[in-house]
Amino acid sequence: MILPLLLAVAFFTGYERHLLAAIQRRQGPNVVGFYGLLQAIADGLKLLLKESILPKSSNTIIFLFAPVFSFGLAMAGWSVIPVGEGAVLADFNLGLLFVFAISSLGVHTVIMAGWSSNSKYAFLGGLRSAAQMISYEVSFGAVILSVILVVGSLNFSNIVESQKNVWLAIPLLPVFLLFFISALAETNRHPFDLPEAEAELVSGYNVEYSAVGFTLFFLAEYSNIILMSLITALLFLGGWQPFFDFIPFTWVPGTVNCALKTMLFITLFVVVRGILPRYRYDQLMRLGWKVFLPFALALVLFYASLLIGFNASVEFVR
Repeated sequence: MILPLLLAVAFFTGYERHLLAAIQRRQGPNVVGFYGLLQAIADGLKLLLKESILPKSSNTIIFLFAPVFSFGLAMAGWSVIPVGEGAVLADFNLGLLFVFAISSLGVHTVIMAGWSSNSKYAFLGGLRSAAQMISYEVSFGAVILSVILVVGSLNFSNIVESQKNVWLAIPLLPVFLLFFISALAETNRHPFDLPEAEAELVSGYNVEYSAVGFTLFFLAEYSNIILMSLITALLFLGGWQPFFDFIPFTWVPGTVNCALKTMLFITLFVVVRGILPRYRYDQLMRLGWKVFLPFALALVLFYASLLIGFNASVEFVR
């Protein structure tokens, strides 16, 4: 599981740099390998060969443990994610709950990295990131409740199978949009990348990390982006279900369908980074607590009342 994911992260970074270059009308990586395809691998080797620097006044044990813990959590989340029908390591009934429990632990890695560095810049970056992730995880949970109410299951395979006739993105369109925007904030991506605002915090909570430590944080962040894109495809676009119910489309393997839908959301992550300005921090928190959370809770009540009313009407007809 680790090797394909590392390759996916490497080519994702190359894809992101090429797409951003096309959006901004400039040259992307084009020297290392054909069309710059090996640039990400060269960058990874460079980071692994660099010297690891430990800040003199840092808490050494926690400082070294934080990136390892972050990367371990990023890997653990993939263990319950199906990439095709039956293509999953552990297909158990609480898969969705497990993924969000694992993602909520990611806040601890950010706090540990920022605090153990004993640097004001890293500490401020850790505080920002922790507050942001907690704020949007609350909205995340409320958004997921709507999906659970409609499907009646926390199992990813059951959720995908329930979308044979219609993708959940159509009846749950507001939920779908809230989920994707919350995923941007949850993964600290533009326009919500306040913890890593270069002009203000100089890379944020990981400013004191170099070489292997920085690489592990980088891998964890980008693998979480791929994970969130795949989860969005599973929950709202039918996962491995074909795009259209015509014979040529039904011949395409389910894993390919899943990969194409995941690539769609990965592309959206990159395009949003290339075209939107960054939020101010007060705007970010106001959006999370005063807009997203009330709206997500209102949607839960709306879909719950709709389901109760529909069942009551069916019973009345019977």
